[in-house]
Amino acid sequence: MGKLEITWLGHSTFLLRTPGRKRLLFDPWLANNPSCPDALKKPPRVDLILASHGHGDHIEDLVASARASGAPVVGVYELCDWVERKGIQNTVPMNKGGSVRIADLTVSMTAASHSSGFIENGQMIYMGEPCGFIVRLEDDRRIYFAGDTDVFGDMRLIGEMYRPDIAFLPIGDRFTMGPEGAARATAMLGVKQVVPMHWGTFPVLTGTPAALKKLLEPSGVHVLELQPGETAE
Repeated sequence: MGKLEITWLGHSTFLLRTPGRKRLLFDPWLANNPSCPDALKKPPRVDLILASHGHGDHIEDLVASARASGAPVVGVYELCDWVERKGIQNTVPMNKGGSVRIADLTVSMTAASHSSGFIENGQMIYMGEPCGFIVRLEDDRRIYFAGDTDVFGDMRLIGEMYRPDIAFLPIGDRFTMGPEGAARATAMLGVKQVVPMHWGTFPVLTGTPAALKKLLEPSGVHVLELQPGETAE
């Protein structure tokens, strides 16, 4: 088994290389993502694409990424239906509470407290409910990708059921929880490490990793602060 490699492409877009060398792309927003480095704005070659909800700053490059890689798209039923209508047939529709085995990984869909809609031709399209993902890796580690969400009480249940080791949590505030909410989520989840996301892209996203680190310092939880384009093991 190799190491888990995490590359942040800015905002909530991540490229993960699993210990079994699978490449996972979360919430692909590349071409118009102001945080994404120019060299990384083209859809990468991946084995699996996971989409948490239908907002443009999370799926604007979902169809392009699926076409470029041929990788399966995992998402809630309504979002996958929209993707299929764009000519992408390799989809894995799910709903909250369900799990699937794909690419030697187990993917479970969890709740999220947010909204989900995509503006197309001047119209808002319903994209199903937002979600999060638990991905069980080849070495039995579990990552929790929360998507866009507020902190909610059932995060404690997610922690009890799935026992995630690493949580990818939004911290920007205004459209998601801020650092205080993320700190409470961390405690309920019982994770050992947090990767902040959905911060710094725009001035209105005021939450910072520094604020989260200060809140989590007494607990000893490690905050993995990445810069766009940076990879950590």
